Amino acid sequence: MTMLYEATIAARAAWSRLMAAGETLRIIDLGGNQAVDFLLYDAHDHSHRYSAADTVAAQRNIFLVTGTSLLSNEGMAMMTITATTCAFHDTIGGACSRESNTLRYGHHTAHQHACVDNFLDAGLRAGLTKRDLVPNVNFFMNVPVGQDGTLGIVDGISAPGLLVDVRAEIDVLVLISNCPQINNPCNGFNPTPVRVQVWDGAPT
Repeated sequence: MTMLYEATIAARAAWSRLMAAGETLRIIDLGGNQAVDFLLYDAHDHSHRYSAADTVAAQRNIFLVTGTSLLSNEGMAMMTITATTCAFHDTIGGACSRESNTLRYGHHTAHQHACVDNFLDAGLRAGLTKRDLVPNVNFFMNVPVGQDGTLGIVDGISAPGLLVDVRAEIDVLVLISNCPQINNPCNGFNPTPVRVQVWDGAPT
């Protein structure tokens, strides 16, 4: 298969791309332990978008693994995780925001750039607003659930060079926030770049 596109997303930066059905997005964690926040929209109808709730309910698993279909709010497969060298990925931890940073870590963090800012920046070109943001995928992020039902954001399970391949089942708009969070260990307190590639089929 042919690689159509390759780029490095800088630490803390946003990225977006339209992808055609059948194309595969490969995301490579260059430094290790870097969360990659990820949102999906139907390229032709942005009201048709990724649904964490439908995805979790359909697979009866809060963790995303090889074979997981990323479903829309209408129950349609938008993309499929076709391969990953990381054990699992998260879709319940959500995206960091200035508001959540302030609540969790104190008012001195209010100025810090966050994933919601990145999603708004990346989505603006497609006419998306804050009202269009929904709970997202967090590739390479480790969010365990305790026996009492509480969530944790702990050291990641990724390592340099680990990757995930996600195949588009329909034409999609992909938004990525290369997470800028420095107040919890989701990025090892040190955000780093990631690489993205788009292939016209399964990567070789």
